[in-house]
Amino acid sequence: MDGIDVAAIRTNGTNDIQRIAGTTFAYQPELRDRIAALLQDHQSARYDPLESLEQAVARSHSKAVLAFLREHTISANDVHIVGLHGQTVLHRPDTGFTRQLCDLEYAADLLGIDVIGDFRQADVTAGGQGAPLAPLYHQAITGGQPLPVIVLNWGGVGNITYIDKNTVLAFDCGPASAIIDDFVMRRTGNPFDRNGTLALSGTADDMLVARLMQNEFFRTPPPKSLDRNHFHDLIGLDENISTADGTATLTQFTIKATAAALVHCPQTPKTWIVCGGGRLNQALMEGLQKSTNIPVQPIENIGFDGDFIEAECFAWLAMRSLAGLPLSLPTTTGVPKPLTGGTLVRHRR
Repeated sequence: MDGIDVAAIRTNGTNDIQRIAGTTFAYQPELRDRIAALLQDHQSARYDPLESLEQAVARSHSKAVLAFLREHTISANDVHIVGLHGQTVLHRPDTGFTRQLCDLEYAADLLGIDVIGDFRQADVTAGGQGAPLAPLYHQAITGGQPLPVIVLNWGGVGNITYIDKNTVLAFDCGPASAIIDDFVMRRTGNPFDRNGTLALSGTADDMLVARLMQNEFFRTPPPKSLDRNHFHDLIGLDENISTADGTATLTQFTIKATAAALVHCPQTPKTWIVCGGGRLNQALMEGLQKSTNIPVQPIENIGFDGDFIEAECFAWLAMRSLAGLPLSLPTTTGVPKPLTGGTLVRHRR
């Protein structure tokens, strides 16, 4: 919930990808607060109709898209499709449930552009994890890199895509920015640990990190995925721990969890290519390289903007959905066979 990322690409949904622009728009504080409250209420997230919140999310995202088009002088008539993921509020693929808030019909009408959303449901219904959905895009944009390579997304949770010739293996690997951001916000009122400064000034509780790494999730072979708040109630930080030490502990936990993903990879990668907000955290980046002895680099080093990879990805997936091409594979989500997905909604004006 750090913002609404909007990106435009020109693509046929395969390896032909031309990046055009990207912009992030802030969530309205009131809407962010309503969603944050819902994240703590799993019963409502699972069962309640939530029409007004669905419309509010659609309205905020549509306003962001229209503002983006004005900013970059792009006509709505020139936009073939909008891939609109919406806001995930509960993800429980083990029970066949995933929920992303967004009234797609309302969004399509506000935009006057056809919309594709609901990207995860078909995969989950078919028995897949419904996540991560970026791996095929990661494969498309890393052509020419020395293989094998891992694309690491440090967003709310961490996920990796291992790429080697014809192999694409992907899974959520553990906690990432969500546990750090929430702790820092609670302690300081700041939304994140800028540059990893707090973590670098503190000392991690190695015993707590070691205990957390005993969690069954890390030994479970892929496919696997996580809800944003999966580890929140398991951490058990002492209320007396300093803000710096607490941040250092959660940062070290994220590093160890990410490094543990290598156990599930066929070979050692030549490099980590990192996207998501975590790539801007010096403590995370330096810690991962030290922990694994594998070069770690931001995705900007291969010519992409790490702030907009996921927004570009869902534009790309929307084109694949239109073409009936797979969005997920057995090796990325555990779905039984390569599977397309997404729901197309035509605008009515």
